[in-house]
Amino acid sequence: MAGHPTRIAQALRARIFAGEHPPGSRLAEIPLAEALGVSRTPIRLALAQLEAEGLVQASPGGGFLVRRFTLPEIEDAIAVRGQLEGMAARLVAEQGLAPAARQALEACLAAGDAALEAPALDAVALDAYGDMNTRLHAILLEAAGNAALNRALAAITALPFAAASALVPHEGSAAARHALLRHAHHQHHLLVEALAAGQGSRAEGLMREHAENARRNLRLILATGEPGVTPLIMQA
Repeated sequence: MAGHPTRIAQALRARIFAGEHPPGSRLAEIPLAEALGVSRTPIRLALAQLEAEGLVQASPGGGFLVRRFTLPEIEDAIAVRGQLEGMAARLVAEQGLAPAARQALEACLAAGDAALEAPALDAVALDAYGDMNTRLHAILLEAAGNAALNRALAAITALPFAAASALVPHEGSAAARHALLRHAHHQHHLLVEALAAGQGSRAEGLMREHAENARRNLRLILATGEPGVTPLIMQA
């Protein structure tokens, strides 16, 4: 397996979702590196990414522990992220999208288009899309120039499955999830269009609706019984 941290994070997430590491179990760098055939460095970076997503938490004895969550907790976090990112989009549109930010966003759109052009998405395409998606959301937040908003969004995206990249499909996911991903990227195009036109209300609404995709994605996972996600979520 290649040592790309995003791909390693996807592999670890898949192992957790498959039940190989149940809630409460400990994840240590050395055994994971041996199991995946990579060095400890990408494992360390991947675990940090999963911690940022809220999927794992630091263990007092070293390493990380797999967490378990409630469905309302996850959906509430996603809804709050949508509100905060909507505010960021409105600020950027009303302040005026700087040429450098617009160029960076358009590069993200092109990268996403390239990643999604194949009928079926392989690991390389999903790596590229995941990196692009993370970058696009970061550019938007930076362009908003609001430190308090930055702090609030950082706190909410550390909650379970709330980060923009947390529910990007993996190889073998249901075709409906890939269709949802393409719909999400179409929204990216509409968002950049609204930002460039200075349409604050439209940009805000698009970002709120964009976050709703994550909730649809989660519900689709639960409805189709995609392996491993359901055991992590207490729905009662």
